[in-house]
This record gives sequence, C-alpha cells and structure tokens, in this order.
Amino acid sequence: MTLRHHMIGAGPRPVAPFSHAVEADGWVFVTGQMPTDPAAPDAPLAPGIEAQTRRVMDNLAIVLDGLGLTLADTVMARVYLTEFVRDYAAMNAVYAGYFAPGKLPARTCVGVTALAVGALVEIDLVVKRP
Repeated sequence: MTLRHHMIGAGPRPVAPFSHAVEADGWVFVTGQMPTDPAAPDAPLAPGIEAQTRRVMDNLAIVLDGLGLTLADTVMARVYLTEFVRDYAAMNAVYAGYFAPGKLPARTCVGVTALAVGALVEIDLVVKRP
C-alpha cells in the first residue's frame, strides 16, 4: 500500500504537525479542521457554533477541492463539540446543509473537554474516490 500525504496550498494553516489529508488505495483521510480562516489564520475565531461549523465545513471543502473531491464523496464524518448539549442542534442544522438530502455520510459526534485554538467544533472526514 502506498500512502500519499497531501498539503493543500489554499487550505488552512495547520495548528499542529499533520498533513491536510493522507490517501491510501483511493481512501482519503482528512485531518480534523478547525474554524480558522485560511485567508486570515491569526484572526480570532468567529463567535458561535453556527459560524464555526460553517468555517470548518468550508475548510473541509477547500481541502477536498484541492484533491479533486467534494463533500459528496464523504463516507464518514466525526464531529467533536466542546459544548455538546448546548451546540448539538445548531451544529446539525448547519452541517446538514452541506450535503444533499438523503445523502448524508455516516457520522459520529462526541463531546470533548477542549479543542485546539479554543474552537467549539472540529470535524474530520473519511472520503472515497469515485
């Protein structure tokens, strides 16, 4: 098996030592994205779960686009929330809008005590090339 490590030029600046994605046999594992703005990586995070979820989903789309993929190719998503009870419904409302009705990937969503950069949400993906 050959692994291909991808860093996407237009993608968000990594907040730790990782690749934006690693590919193996047509499977693409996209690193969890933070709600940082690739155009202003040092800017404060947008307030609120809705804005942060949009930014995270947009960042995931940027990484996928750099690989010639889209969110529609997603097989599995993992969502991490620091305020699970408070933010679950609002995050879901934004998240669902990024996928076609009836075409949602499998998903796990968990509450965590903290995320990098003080984020409220982080999402990673498993994607399969068509």
